[in-house]
Amino acid sequence: MASGFVKIAMDEFNSHTTNNWTGLLMRYWTIVEEEFADDRAKVYPLMDNPLPTLVLVGAYLAYVLVIGPLHMRDRKPFQLKNTLIYYNACQVLLSGYMFYEHLMSGWLFDYNLRCQPVDYSDGYQSRRMLNLCYIYYLSKLSEFADTIFFVLRKKKSQVSWLHLYHHSLTPIEAFILVKFLAGGNATFPNILNNFVHVCMYFYYMVAAMGPQYQKYLWWKKYMTELQIIQVLHLDCTFPLHPSNKACGVEYLPDGGKGHKKILPRFYCIIRTS
Repeated sequence: MASGFVKIAMDEFNSHTTNNWTGLLMRYWTIVEEEFADDRAKVYPLMDNPLPTLVLVGAYLAYVLVIGPLHMRDRKPFQLKNTLIYYNACQVLLSGYMFYEHLMSGWLFDYNLRCQPVDYSDGYQSRRMLNLCYIYYLSKLSEFADTIFFVLRKKKSQVSWLHLYHHSLTPIEAFILVKFLAGGNATFPNILNNFVHVCMYFYYMVAAMGPQYQKYLWWKKYMTELQIIQVLHLDCTFPLHPSNKACGVEYLPDGGKGHKKILPRFYCIIRTS
C-alpha cells in the first residue's frame, strides 16, 4: 500500500500536477477504498466517499457557529416544547431499536468480546449488522438537531467545545464503521452508546415536559456517571483489539487519546452538578 502512495506522488510530480490536490486526494482515496473498503457499503447513500459526510459536518458547524447565531441575534428564543418532546421520544425509540438489533445481530449469542473479526460475507447476520451500522450512521447525522435546537432556543452555554467535538466527530467515525468495519469488535461501542442514549434522550424528553416533572429527574448525576463509565470502558477495551491481528482490526485507530481529553470535562460536569 505504501508503494502505491509513493507511485502516485511521483506520477503527480512528474506530470507537474501536484497542485491538483482534489485529484490527488481522490486517487489516494481510491487506493484506500480498493485495499480496505467493504464493497457491500457502496449501495448506501452517502457511502461512496467521505466528501458528503464532511460537507454535512461542515454545514452543521457553519450553521451552529455562524449562521444560526446571526439569524437569532435580534429574535426571541423559540420554546420548541412539543418539538423537543417528540424529537427526544423518537431518539429514545431509535436508540432502543439499535440496542436490540446490535444484540440480535451477533452480540447476544455469537460474538466474542475479546476477538470478533468482521464478517464481510453476504450472510443474513452479516447483512443485518451492516444495515444496522448504516442506520447508526444516519442516527449520528440526525443528532445535529441537538445543537440546532440549542441555537434556536439561544442556549449558547450548551454549545460547548465538547458538544461540538462530539457531534462533529461521531458521523465521521460512523462513516468509517460502515465503509470498513461493519461488524465484529468495532461495533461493541455502539451498544454502549445506544444504551446511554436511551437514558439520555429519555431524560431530555421528561425535562422538556416542564418544571412539574423535574422531581422525576433526581437521577441526573447518574446519567453523567454512566457516560463516564462508557468512556472508561472504551479506554480499557479498545487498545486490546488492534493488538490482535487475527481479529482483522489491526488498522483500527485507538480512540483512547481523545477519550482522555474528554474525561476530565465530564468530571467537571459532575462536580458542578
